Amino acid sequence: MTPTFIISVVLAYFALLIFVSWLTSRNADRESFYLGNRRAPWFIVSFGMIGATLSGVTFISVPGAIGHVDGAMGQGSYIQVLFGYIIGYWIIASVLLPIYYKLNLTTIYGYLEERFGFLTRKTGASFFLLSRVIGAAFRLYLVAKVLHTFIFHPWGVPFWVTIAVTILFIYTYTYKSGIKTIIYTDTVQTLFMLAAVGLTTYHIITNLELSSIADYKDAFREVGITKVFFTEGTRAFWKQFASGLFLALVMTGLDQDMMQKNLSCRDLKSAQKNMYTLSGTMFFVNLLFVLFGAVLYVYAFRNGIEIPIDADTGVPNRDLLYPEIALNHLTPLIGILFILGLIAAAYSSADSAMTALTTSFLFDFLDFEKKGGKIHIRRWVHLGFALLIFTVIVVAWYYMDTSVITRIFQIAGLTYGPLLGLFSYGIITKRKVKDVWVPAVCVLALVVSTLLFMYSDNWFGYKIGFEILIYNGIITFVLLLLTSFFPTDDSSEATESVEKQLI
Repeated sequence: MTPTFIISVVLAYFALLIFVSWLTSRNADRESFYLGNRRAPWFIVSFGMIGATLSGVTFISVPGAIGHVDGAMGQGSYIQVLFGYIIGYWIIASVLLPIYYKLNLTTIYGYLEERFGFLTRKTGASFFLLSRVIGAAFRLYLVAKVLHTFIFHPWGVPFWVTIAVTILFIYTYTYKSGIKTIIYTDTVQTLFMLAAVGLTTYHIITNLELSSIADYKDAFREVGITKVFFTEGTRAFWKQFASGLFLALVMTGLDQDMMQKNLSCRDLKSAQKNMYTLSGTMFFVNLLFVLFGAVLYVYAFRNGIEIPIDADTGVPNRDLLYPEIALNHLTPLIGILFILGLIAAAYSSADSAMTALTTSFLFDFLDFEKKGGKIHIRRWVHLGFALLIFTVIVVAWYYMDTSVITRIFQIAGLTYGPLLGLFSYGIITKRKVKDVWVPAVCVLALVVSTLLFMYSDNWFGYKIGFEILIYNGIITFVLLLLTSFFPTDDSSEATESVEKQLI
């Protein structure tokens, strides 16, 4: 495949997304951007959410991590996380969605204002904005790095140009209809992503001549992939199950990006069907990624393919194994599917993130609807977040090494902890809090959790992994409980209001 041919494929893919955008935006009005006029078919939303949930990190990093035998996600331990996901999605469907629909919310952080007050809503939305900007930038950075390394860099194209063009395309097909368009472009992108992984897996399995369970066992044993369930260490079942449960809760149920798609469904029952269906499909799709990662390592081992060297760090990078094999060792068709799947994985996450960031900022900070809801303001805000994500990615590329970027991404993930504490406190208890103390409580919880995450091994001889979200939420919950004993009168009306609406 020549670079010209590859770029032609990429441009054709973008043309398809823009065509879908044109189709979905022909009758769009002001409400289409935020919730798609609440007319989205639940089965379309469910299928599209597979791609948005997976993202480029799953597409590249999960297969690469399977062969990291000593890593937290090594061997088949990721399957333990998947069982937690299922329970988490069920809780979202049965507990969170009824609340969101009962209050007729556009952004889910409106619940926090109803329950606690003005500053609590701003705090919750701020944590979402921080986490989503960094998260979207990191995911797009990872995919753009692969595209740049294997495709554009040989042509002498600067990295910032690769990113600028990528974000420009995203802005082009989302700025008009927002979530109404994304529901359908996500469906297209999920299809390409699953086709890439499924057909590549089939091609490699055929090449390796794996036809029986015994063949698979022998092949996986060759590369040290021998276990799925673990009883101790960072991969212990209870840790990874609990992590999966709470990751699903916070990164789907408490995330405006994911919930905005659910809220676009016609009614509560449709949204619940979406989540129940998603819980099953995501389990089997992730199983496919685990199998895919395992056969990748077997193929590399049997063909003498080394883990590729990261050009920036000079050390082996398992994230580059999939692109290395797909682009340099398999058929051109597999290479094309990889490129399309990679772009789909990146865009299905980044496009909805930009739309959710725009929606949250407009409604949670600008009180947009009460000020007229002018379209030109929305478009400027949307463009502003596109430029912000571009800036974060470029700074990461030129001024940070991979370890720093990974650490920042991990810390950004910790910002979901205070959201877990806020929502669980509001739902589980009926106690009031002093609204003015909530920002300080959440920041303190984040600082303490970050320190625990970084130094728990030195302090306690116990390395905290993904379960830090649970500790973070508990710390926030306890601090909120303590503030409930402070003299307060500013949140009583808000608390009574939300309780009456939920009865």
